[in-house]
Amino acid sequence: MESAKDGLFKSEDWWSVWIGLFIFILSLGVMGGFDLLGWGFKINMWTDFTKLVSPVSKDYATLSGWVSLLLTYVAFTAILCVGIKALGGDLKKFIYGFTIIFWLTFVCVAIGHQANIAVNNPADMEKFGITWSLKLTGEAGLIVALLGGLVIGNFFPGFAETLKEATRPEWYIKTAIVILGALIGVKAAGALGLASAVMFRGLCAIVEAYLIYWALVYLVARKYFRFSKEWAAPLASDISICGVSAAIATGGAIRSRPVILIMVSSLVVVFAVVELLFLPFLAQSLLYREPMVAGAWMAWP
Repeated sequence: MESAKDGLFKSEDWWSVWIGLFIFILSLGVMGGFDLLGWGFKINMWTDFTKLVSPVSKDYATLSGWVSLLLTYVAFTAILCVGIKALGGDLKKFIYGFTIIFWLTFVCVAIGHQANIAVNNPADMEKFGITWSLKLTGEAGLIVALLGGLVIGNFFPGFAETLKEATRPEWYIKTAIVILGALIGVKAAGALGLASAVMFRGLCAIVEAYLIYWALVYLVARKYFRFSKEWAAPLASDISICGVSAAIATGGAIRSRPVILIMVSSLVVVFAVVELLFLPFLAQSLLYREPMVAGAWMAWP
């Protein structure tokens, strides 16, 4: 029988916790004047490809963005390999698959950040010297990635199979949720005044989302659309709580098949891009006196 101790190091859920907390602890170095993660890369909007990437922190401004990108790849590969080894995965297949997925994802997101695709305000158009833009924001990269995934999965099934060992969307998103949760906790502790101002609204939102919207969506999905519980629960969390992360967490809890979570997540990405094209205009007209409500409205997708 597996001991409780073994369970802490043999579960994908627990390795999400360990890796997320490890990265979060490293991030706390800035509190002591040591920026241990500032060398990580970020993708910028661009017209000049050489300015596409740069280090996250200004403390590493002298570091080449491309070196920052390479360091990020190496660091993430090494950290994830520890988890894969503990979970009994095939390291060689994982490194091969993760390398391809990482760089394909980078290319897709880079395309989505091209100025003529992403810029969504006049000031930035002037800054980049462009006269037109699709105004899709950098989120357009997610659409490119989605389309690329559909092409690979449907037209190159053999190639997709070779990536299977590294195709672990639930694990990656769970790890990101741990990091985000820890970050929110730190920010909340540093802004107690703001926390007290939004506490009541947050309580109302929790009651509304969990006790009303979730139950309603689940009921409609089961009764009228005849969805199974495996489909209805992630879909209800997706629509009523916070999109992809909630759907992934719910799917993991009820052991949904990966294809269900992928489909639900894809729906979120597609609708999010469409919604973000017109929600700002509606918010400017209807919610100009309620910036927090407008922000929450547009942040959900």
